Amino acid sequence: MVNKTIIISNRLPVKIVEQDGEYLLSPSEGGLATGLGSVYKKGNNIWVGWPGLEIPEERQEEVSRQLAELNLIPVFLTADEINLYYEGFSNEVLWPVFHYMVTYANFEQVYWDSYQCVNHKFRTVVNAYLEEGDTIWIQDYQLLLLPELIRATKPKVTIGFFQHIPFPSYEIFRIIPWREELLSGMFGADLIGFHTFDDVRHFLNAASRLSLAKVSDNVITYKDRQVVVESFPMGIDAARFEQLTDDAVVAEHISSLQETMPGCKLILTIDRLDYSKGILQRLLAYELLLQTYPEYTDKLSLYMIVVPSRDTVPRYKELRDQVDQLVGNINARFRTLSWLPVHYFYRSFPVEFLSALYSTADICLVTPMRDGMNLVSKEYVASRADNTGVLILSEMAGASKELNDALIVNPNNIGEVMRAIVQAINMPVEEQKMRMSGMRDIVKKFNIHHWVRNFMDKLTEVKQMQESLLTKYAVKAVREQIRLDYEKAGDRYIFLDYDGTLVGFQGDIDKASPDEEIYTILRQLSTDPANKVVIVSGRRHETLEEWFGHLQLDLIAEHGAWQKHYGQGWNSLPLLTDRWKQEVRTVLDTYTDRTPGSFTEDKSYSLVWHYRKTEEGLGELRANEIFNHLKSAVTDKGLQMMPGNKVIEFKNIEVNKGKATLAWLYGSHPDFIIAFGDDHTDEDIFKALDPKAYTIKVGSNISAARYYLRNFEEVREFLKMLAETTRNSSE
Repeated sequence: MVNKTIIISNRLPVKIVEQDGEYLLSPSEGGLATGLGSVYKKGNNIWVGWPGLEIPEERQEEVSRQLAELNLIPVFLTADEINLYYEGFSNEVLWPVFHYMVTYANFEQVYWDSYQCVNHKFRTVVNAYLEEGDTIWIQDYQLLLLPELIRATKPKVTIGFFQHIPFPSYEIFRIIPWREELLSGMFGADLIGFHTFDDVRHFLNAASRLSLAKVSDNVITYKDRQVVVESFPMGIDAARFEQLTDDAVVAEHISSLQETMPGCKLILTIDRLDYSKGILQRLLAYELLLQTYPEYTDKLSLYMIVVPSRDTVPRYKELRDQVDQLVGNINARFRTLSWLPVHYFYRSFPVEFLSALYSTADICLVTPMRDGMNLVSKEYVASRADNTGVLILSEMAGASKELNDALIVNPNNIGEVMRAIVQAINMPVEEQKMRMSGMRDIVKKFNIHHWVRNFMDKLTEVKQMQESLLTKYAVKAVREQIRLDYEKAGDRYIFLDYDGTLVGFQGDIDKASPDEEIYTILRQLSTDPANKVVIVSGRRHETLEEWFGHLQLDLIAEHGAWQKHYGQGWNSLPLLTDRWKQEVRTVLDTYTDRTPGSFTEDKSYSLVWHYRKTEEGLGELRANEIFNHLKSAVTDKGLQMMPGNKVIEFKNIEVNKGKATLAWLYGSHPDFIIAFGDDHTDEDIFKALDPKAYTIKVGSNISAARYYLRNFEEVREFLKMLAETTRNSSE
């Protein structure tokens, strides 16, 4: 069976109308449908979503057959589900919060219950078609729980998720009562995409502060899986909009528009009716312009299209009424017998008429209060075949990160928007062409097909990265092979981490001292003249001396800051400094005061913040906060911040277990090397050693090590086997 790709979104890319008892289907013309057409229309690929109408149960099979011919699979939703899951949770909780309109949010429990149910319903439909090896791409905020729901039933499947609206800052996002559940739902994906790096940053910050996930750069580690978070600015079908300018129907519309408004500079705005679009503020800026610059009377026309949206909802109806009133006031106040300041249309138009408007408009005014991307701005740029025209663009729209040759404005600053319109009116043609040609190049290159290709390529890359990091379990056959190689070798190095590797974790670090069993194992290994046994620990050198100084062992303490060969004294690395400690300790103390059970351990050249005694979840949360708080300070001071098992360690960047291990091997050429470790600091050893060395991670299968063991008990059993081999071969 050939592997397939399954696109999942709230709505299918199709319009369904009932006419004379029949359901008529016509393809959607949206940007997403265009871009993903290259995916879902191929082979056995499919698109899963709600068909857009409530279909009676007795007609569902018939509609399913019709949709199947277009590679579309329906999820049938009831009127109640649409009301509560879509209109309710999606548009009265997520939409206002994600667009920073928190006062508009309505946190109803029944909305959340329905949101969960519908996400489960989508999972049930998808699972009926899903096979191992398939790739899933989930679209947008209505399905935030779906990645984890699918992952729970198909752990190995490849899942991408893309959010088309902004992701808010941590302070805003945490207002949602169900924020942890939403995050863990998204963590089910392998790749999470947003339009802008700002959205990525906000999401990573929320993930690190509101969940138990570990965040490093743009990679989230959650439940022993790695999730990559990236920005993928969405484009449009630029070639289509450019070609439309040569269409005969478009040419007719252009002529008609030019006749209607001769000698006027045309300012165009196109929006869906929504409070996030800044429609009222834009009208106020235009009103201020006419008031401040009366000389523009008869010389400007604002052509405003507002596409109807949810106007039965009280808040949207209220917005529509306000827009109607403000347009009426402006026209009543400034109109003349031959001139109307605002041409206002509350309706949608075919793409040919929009193309004519884009081609005719001298200025396109795109000033949303908050927008994931905003494709109107890109459609305007793509339609400007002669490179003239001026785009005024809100800094709150994702598109402003790419189209920075536009006049960028803060949509809340009505005076700034007005001044930008004046600048646009008076902009020389040479400057218009210079700005527009640069933006056109960007829109052409980063088109919708580029966006789809980029995301899918990255998803494949992430899956390969995950698989490369998955370490194999050291099964019986592997252990036997290691034992045989050990037995044959005449010069062996054995590197052992201590906490979490040789002993389990204790709430009190001073109670994690070696027991008689571990002493017996170490004695047996170290008395073999072919063995050099090295304890490589983050522990203080005084502690290692007290515990192991009487054995024939080499000791590396504090990750390499202190070192001791058997029979010699302790040496510290040269040129290390501890002057940085006071500043970092002050910050750690504030977090210790807020986190019962945590404490700071002071070592010679490092500080360790322990949270093994804290309440489950609280320590991880605080650790992420410390990480965010001290990230820049650590870089400035040449330090390294190392997350470990229930600890964060701050140390000089020169100090590294991997470097210390290589220094121990310098000049030696052993024929057997094995290293065991359980946390982030031990990864440096695994990466530093020769690939032929046996490296074993304890407790996790995400590692650069060749193999993993489940816990310290398995490590002890394994070392006992090696020690037994040592004894048998010497008898």
